[in-house]
Amino acid sequence: MTARSLVAIYRNPSYSPRQHRTNDTAILDATVEHFTKDGWEVRRIGEADVEHGRLPAAALYLNMCQGPLASQQLLPLEDDGALVVNRPSSVLSCHRHRLVKALADRPAPFPRTLILPTAARPEMDAVRALCDGQSQLWVKRGDVHAERPEDVVSARCEDIPAVLEAFARRSIPWAALQEHIPGPIIKFYGIADQRFFRWYGAETGAAGARPEVDEATLKRIAFAAATALRLEIFGGDVAVPDPHHPVLIDINDWPSFAPYRAEAAQAIGDYVAERIANRPRTHAP
Repeated sequence: MTARSLVAIYRNPSYSPRQHRTNDTAILDATVEHFTKDGWEVRRIGEADVEHGRLPAAALYLNMCQGPLASQQLLPLEDDGALVVNRPSSVLSCHRHRLVKALADRPAPFPRTLILPTAARPEMDAVRALCDGQSQLWVKRGDVHAERPEDVVSARCEDIPAVLEAFARRSIPWAALQEHIPGPIIKFYGIADQRFFRWYGAETGAAGARPEVDEATLKRIAFAAATALRLEIFGGDVAVPDPHHPVLIDINDWPSFAPYRAEAAQAIGDYVAERIANRPRTHAP
């Protein structure tokens, strides 16, 4: 291993459905190019390689893994002080059953959410209390982010048991029941030190008109959640029931940055390079 060796870990395709597969690969490729131009030795591996223990030694790991097994395999690297971006502990914290707990002290406004095992019949009093006058709830798989459309569904309160059974039949152990937050949806992207923050309306796209929102509040919410999770490269979704009171509804590790790929890759590369330069030396030269 040299001091300028890098391992880029590409996400399992199951966590990058449809067009996300190409976009997720493209942002990591573009970020890696930042280092190859600077003379770094680069190895590219997939999430499955990590799951099977095939992990080369390196000075830097650019980590797009999302699955629990690969993230668990990477935890010893983080514990030993290796530079892994994003940290596997932060990736695991983005899994919904952990995310709800991580945001429990309200670093950012977040919908009321119940995490339930899919194999057990739910306590309907708790479900009805969550509905609280709403006709429907969101039901989301409670582990990793959505792999297919049916991993996030809207359901009437009385239909929740059947929806949970359907999740259980697909071997999804946990489900997140979440209140609906009305209003337009905003998608955002950020880097931990705030050098990069971009957002747009989900319905209109990056080139369209943006929903009315207090941008300072939006930014504060996004970075507060990322800080709580110790996420460095992140994105997410916010609902805007009122322009002055946006509500975080999801946050995830290392999104595709697709509308802003070139500038995002440059910003990520610069951020990581500064992290390397500012790391304390652990060995005498």
